[in-house]
Amino acid sequence: MPSTPVEQTICQWQQVLAPFNMGYRIKLLSQLLSRAFSDRLEPFGLTPFHWLVLCCLWTEDGLPTSSIGDKLQQVGGTLTGVLDRMEERQLIRRERDPRDRRIWRIWLTDAGKELESVLPPIAVELREQAMQGISSEDREKMSDLIDRAIANMS
Repeated sequence: MPSTPVEQTICQWQQVLAPFNMGYRIKLLSQLLSRAFSDRLEPFGLTPFHWLVLCCLWTEDGLPTSSIGDKLQQVGGTLTGVLDRMEERQLIRRERDPRDRRIWRIWLTDAGKELESVLPPIAVELREQAMQGISSEDREKMSDLIDRAIANMS
């Protein structure tokens, strides 16, 4: 039992002080996962942000740039630079929408499509490493709780 006023205050606020608070621990997990994923993507010359764009396009090719930004909740300037680098690497191509010339659509090239058979197994391996010892029920619950917290903050 805490005896001094300082110890009582620390104990009272323990759950919101770093390194014990949830936000800090989620950020730490995110950084650890991002670093490990970056290491695995590095031989392909890719970053986790490239992965996110590829995932969007594997799900629906030919998305407008704005739709990719909306899905990833990114600002245009950041996304534009990522798309520039992906285009330079010949993973994507940009085309104006024939019905609305203001819209640029992003399409996968053959090289971008080929990565769909290579990269997801790497992501699965990393997920399994992170979730080792966590039951499928707890994984689902964790995912649901994170989704709810994101919705609460959006």
